[in-house]
Amino acid sequence: MFKYHCLNPIAGVGLEKFTDRYVKTEKIEEADGILVRSAAMHDLELPGNLLAIARAGAGVNNIPLDKCAQKGIVVFNTPGANANGVKELVIAGMLLASRDVVGGIEWVKENQLDENVGKNAEKAKKNFSGTEIEGKKLGIVGLGAIGVRVANVAKHLGMEVYGYDPYVSVDAAWNLSRDVKHVLNVEEIYEECDYITIHVPLMDATKGMIGQEAIDKMKDGVILLNFARDLLVEEQAVLAGIRSGKIRKYVSDFPNAVTAGQNGCIVIPHLGASTEESEDNCAVMAVKELKNYLENGNIINSVNYPQCDMGICAQAGRVAIFHKNKANMITKFTACFGDIGINISDMTNKSKGDVAYTMLDIETPASAEIIGKLQSIDGVFRVRVVK
Repeated sequence: MFKYHCLNPIAGVGLEKFTDRYVKTEKIEEADGILVRSAAMHDLELPGNLLAIARAGAGVNNIPLDKCAQKGIVVFNTPGANANGVKELVIAGMLLASRDVVGGIEWVKENQLDENVGKNAEKAKKNFSGTEIEGKKLGIVGLGAIGVRVANVAKHLGMEVYGYDPYVSVDAAWNLSRDVKHVLNVEEIYEECDYITIHVPLMDATKGMIGQEAIDKMKDGVILLNFARDLLVEEQAVLAGIRSGKIRKYVSDFPNAVTAGQNGCIVIPHLGASTEESEDNCAVMAVKELKNYLENGNIINSVNYPQCDMGICAQAGRVAIFHKNKANMITKFTACFGDIGINISDMTNKSKGDVAYTMLDIETPASAEIIGKLQSIDGVFRVRVVK
């Protein structure tokens, strides 16, 4: 029996995927697994029995990843589950920045009591005229699940699309329209494109990537869209770019004191994945990931441990070992089993940065003795008996 705890409301269509082997607990200290959306976890005391955290969404900046890795707690996210919802809002953001729809709507509200509002609108509408996106150049920085979808839709809308991603996956490449121009230098996007949208994760290497230096290289009148993370953009530099005329509009899905209410900024209250469909998709995916790990030890879509899938265990036992990624660890593990006569029928070892994950299927159930031996090896964070 596994116990799970929800730090945020999770869509029922996802929770319905739990079988009778699972029970929900309101006490976090009892949980084998945690489901979370936006709740901050950095200051939480993580229980010693906690095995995994599943984030129903893509961003994991609310979760202490390194701390979890050192405790052998696997953190999952749900890449692509909300991609369609974000894609649609990016397209909406492009249109809102191109055509002053919001300004026009506000004018109508302000003149709602005017009996001649329709007639006067014909005179006022020139103040809200804009440009079309067909024929314009769109630069997409990051060709993941969202970036690829934006690229493909933009092509259908008649845009010329440039894409930049030095780490584009095979799956993304297969799904990307052949008409998208894949550039090898992001500066080509800055210099050529009328619209630029960023879809990269927030990391030390990407923080502030759209700063003064990048903005200086952009075309005059560029429209910049940020539906990824606010810290990817140096927003004070953006405001300076708006004042100088370098940037025509900045569209952001992340309200803050820097851009809220500023001229030239269209700030949306983080609605990218706020659709019923996205929340359902994320919940279902998170629950499936959590179940597969708790029941089988398989790791799919983890952000702090490597992918590892050995299917369902057909042997008497399965043991999972969380450890440092360093030489000679496998030799020490197999020696522990060999010393007490336990045969290993299958094994896999995967690494991610400084951490590694080893799973072994054995022909005899794991004893307390073997678990103790494995746990005592220098560099081992945690040993888990999966079966």
